[in-house]
Amino acid sequence: GTFRRAKMAAAEKRVVEASPPGYTALAVKFGERQRSPHYLLVKEHQVREGAGAGYPPHRTLFVLNVPPYCSPDALSRLFSCCGHVQSVDMCEKPGPGDKKEKLASKFFGHKSVTGFRVAYIVFRKPSGIQAAKALSQKDPLLISTEKHPVKTGISKWIANYVASVVDCEELKAEVDAYMQDYDKKIAEEEAKAAKEEGVPDEEGWVKVTRKGRKPGLPRTEAANLRLLEKEKQKRARKELLNFYAWQHRETKREHIAQLRKKFEEDKQRIALMRAQRKFRPY
Repeated sequence: GTFRRAKMAAAEKRVVEASPPGYTALAVKFGERQRSPHYLLVKEHQVREGAGAGYPPHRTLFVLNVPPYCSPDALSRLFSCCGHVQSVDMCEKPGPGDKKEKLASKFFGHKSVTGFRVAYIVFRKPSGIQAAKALSQKDPLLISTEKHPVKTGISKWIANYVASVVDCEELKAEVDAYMQDYDKKIAEEEAKAAKEEGVPDEEGWVKVTRKGRKPGLPRTEAANLRLLEKEKQKRARKELLNFYAWQHRETKREHIAQLRKKFEEDKQRIALMRAQRKFRPY
């Protein structure tokens, strides 16, 4: 027992010493029965001047090596002892610093991230950063406790399956709300277009719209000119291709005739050279 504890202490010391520069190693355990701790690497999140300010400076803790079984709620609970946690954002890999927009839909656009992740923990006060780093001097933090258990194994699979089942009524309500917003937006655009129809702009141009199978498609004078120019180029290209085909046939015939003429001339020249050949020993 003493040898094992000494060996674990030496391993813990090696992990802490091998952490990257600027990072602090925090020991965490999944539960009380786990012997070997897992280490989170944390540091204050810093961005260059002019970069995205999605996460507030001096109040954001950047966390590496977050295990798959550690959820945002678990991270928020672990670091709540350091101060009020304002938000926890988990990503697959470090981003440029622009905070992601929250998805408005509950059913669409969600991407499940597997494996080890990174996290951005935003505290309400800057003192939470130093308090979080000081946790390295304390006992390992427990992710799963009796009060806040983390589901694993079959119970986790069952919970994931239950969460994956879509509530048809809730989905229909969300789709109907989206379509109502879309119809309202289209109606506002059509009303605006009808109001501006026939009214010249600052340069005196009048925008003409065409309604039909594709309503709301702008057709200005410049658009008509571009369409006519494209049709003209298309006809010219077709005529040019036909001309090149005829020219190619004529050129091929002339080339064959020249080859035949040259072949006859070469035959006559060879026959003449054979007739003039004489035996000249000296």
